Amino acid sequence: MNGTTDTKGRVVRIGAGAGYSGDRIEPAAELAEKGDLDYLIFECLAERTIAIGQQARLADPDKGYDPLLAERMHAVLKTCADKGIRIVTNMGAANPLAAARRIREIARELGLPQLKVAAVSGDDVLQVVRDAGFSIEDNGQPVASLGERLISANAYLGIAPIVEALQGGADVVVTGRVADPALVLAPLVHEFGWAADDWDKLGQGTLVGHLLECAGQVTGGYFADPGKKDVAGLARLGFPIGEVSADGSAVITKVPGSGGQVTAQTCKEQLLYELHDPRSYFTPDVVADFSQAQIAEIGPDRVAVSGGRGRPRTATLKTTLGYRDSFTGEGQISYAGPGALARAQLALEIVRERLQLTGVQADELRFDLIGVNAICGVEMSAAAPEPFEVRARVAGRTATMKEAVRIGNEVETLYTNGPAGGGGATKAAREVIAVLSMLLPRELARTSVHFEES
Repeated sequence: MNGTTDTKGRVVRIGAGAGYSGDRIEPAAELAEKGDLDYLIFECLAERTIAIGQQARLADPDKGYDPLLAERMHAVLKTCADKGIRIVTNMGAANPLAAARRIREIARELGLPQLKVAAVSGDDVLQVVRDAGFSIEDNGQPVASLGERLISANAYLGIAPIVEALQGGADVVVTGRVADPALVLAPLVHEFGWAADDWDKLGQGTLVGHLLECAGQVTGGYFADPGKKDVAGLARLGFPIGEVSADGSAVITKVPGSGGQVTAQTCKEQLLYELHDPRSYFTPDVVADFSQAQIAEIGPDRVAVSGGRGRPRTATLKTTLGYRDSFTGEGQISYAGPGALARAQLALEIVRERLQLTGVQADELRFDLIGVNAICGVEMSAAAPEPFEVRARVAGRTATMKEAVRIGNEVETLYTNGPAGGGGATKAAREVIAVLSMLLPRELARTSVHFEES
């Protein structure tokens, strides 16, 4: 299919095969096998994922893409090729070119030597932001203030290079950082030939993309709340399908017989997910307006969605800066039976004093009782009945890995030096990769499409 043919009455079916990097793989295979799809998308990038990928790429220039890329491709590539389903994914993360090469290798292993794979590049703008006087949106400081701690800068790209890859005949398009809804919007623009300034259609397509991008969330996963919002079959939750018409209106559904549910309420909750202002949802392609969206159940697991609108896109692109922030150390230990809470509280007091006595240098420390006050805090948790089991946790942020390790070590010593009955102690220390944001003039993100062919 392509955008130059008569599109009246045609429906494009897009399945969402992943909502984050570590998502389940079986629902995507089910979509490929039973979803009667035209496209299968995999949305696998969180804010810090590319920064972590850049670290992997620095260690090995052939790495930096999603760690589950090969497993996902082995699960769906042959089926998609046999059925003519095209794949669009941001699993390229920090290294789309290497990801495309790996997909081609898998294609050859599966007996698909003619599969055409395209890599979209241009989101990596690290050198651009290093050399210019840009400011960080979060704190107003210059980007240069991060110095050598800055390890990545990735602009959120829009649909243009993905559309270019699809028009070039790509069976699989793998990108780095693009706006999440762009994975859905690009196939729609390619198939229906929507103009780059048809803001209302782009806004409606973005609405569909926003509903699909988190996969199982819209089919009941994030929605479920026992006794209030019961959802059946969550262990084999089906991932969503968008049936999209040429005017952008869509029906959200799933594979018949799969777990979960698609209702007006699941769609409304997903519509509001991570949405600050429904009238102004900024993306690289359009400022989408969801305030007049219409959501209506038209059958079992079938919800009609329309009414998305849009305004002209902005002159800048959101850009995520990944930087080395600090280190964290953590230790945990459990207490159970009569007096468990008192023993856990004593354990925290001991570790607090030990960290002072031994001179551990920490910028921030937390002393939590998991199951008592770790989430809601001391004041909100005060009226709860005393638990029969509790887990003590001490965590801290430090400037060095050595100091971070010492925090967990002090918790572990409670085995023999602390209150009676402690068990199941664990400890960990890691580097923290944090993110900040800036706005980049869009012309400074220069995109390119590279085709991997036999």
